Amino acid sequence: MKSAFLILVVVFALLGCGSGRSGDNSAAQTPKNDPADTEIVASGSKGLQTQVARLTAIPEYLDLPAHIEPDPTRVVHVFAPAGGRIVEMKVRPWDHVEKGQTLATLESSDLARAVADYHKARVDDQVKQKALVRAQDLLEHKAIAEKDFEQAQDDAQQAQAEVQAAREQVQVFGMDPDHASTQLVVKAPRAGSVLDVGAAPGEFSQALSAPAPLATVADVTTLWALGDIYEQDLAAAKLGQDAQVTLNAYPGQHWSGHVSVVSGAVDPNTRTLRVRVVLPNSDGRIKPQMFGSIRLVKSSAPGILLPATAVIREGSDAYVFVAKGNDRFERRTVQIGRSVDGSLEIAGGVNAGETIVTDGSLLLRSVGQD
Repeated sequence: MKSAFLILVVVFALLGCGSGRSGDNSAAQTPKNDPADTEIVASGSKGLQTQVARLTAIPEYLDLPAHIEPDPTRVVHVFAPAGGRIVEMKVRPWDHVEKGQTLATLESSDLARAVADYHKARVDDQVKQKALVRAQDLLEHKAIAEKDFEQAQDDAQQAQAEVQAAREQVQVFGMDPDHASTQLVVKAPRAGSVLDVGAAPGEFSQALSAPAPLATVADVTTLWALGDIYEQDLAAAKLGQDAQVTLNAYPGQHWSGHVSVVSGAVDPNTRTLRVRVVLPNSDGRIKPQMFGSIRLVKSSAPGILLPATAVIREGSDAYVFVAKGNDRFERRTVQIGRSVDGSLEIAGGVNAGETIVTDGSLLLRSVGQD
């Protein structure tokens, strides 16, 4: 019995010692908790970029819906100078033409009549000039009276005037009077792009009384961006003020210009004024009637801007990582303001002068969660 009792005592003693050692190991394996708002990254980690938060002037923009139009002083509506049947249209919409290039040809009775009148006037002038020479000779030989010679002079001068008038009439049609035919050639009055063609071969053109021009040619190397601004925002549109124009056709791109004109009267229907920004277009990428917007700086105020990549969102919360030194980064909740050209305004939670992780924050977050 004594031996059995001793065995039981030894067994309980051994179990007690084993339990104590197990408890010590558990305590050693439990890591020391860091502050809840601090993350740690191992030294030498790659992929981290930081930026010092600084106060900067944050602009408040005013965006105006806009559309593109050509400068009306650079747009020419080309009408046929005489009526006739259209034989051929030499151009198509958006063709580029040079000054003097043929746009269309017409068979014109008006031109034929003008050419005939010119040749008739020339023949009559030749007859009257010969009559004047004969009258001069007769007067020298006392064969005619002075008044008959003066009448011959008047007839010769009138014939010359009629020739000049007939010549100018043919020239109005854009033709050389001495080499004109019944085919009327309509030429481009300036270099530019053909915005529209308003006729087709076989149609009859009524010259200047036609309802539509044969073609519309415009110089599109300079275009206008036109936007409408409400009268309460008029202070933001000052003459000469910098402006940025964006177009729906080219997302992410913008064109710089200046406010060149603000209309002098408010539209009574829309209660807006027209704002004009002149845009260079030497490469021809901007097209008339494109839609976009004009951005003006309405006001500015100091604040902190950080790249959008610095801010991590989780539900309705947003936070950044602030460098604390020695590879330690504090996770800090921030309040987000406006979005400005790919950056975010930090309305609260960060002070100027602090170093913020702008790229690689997800690495810090993943390390903190490990």
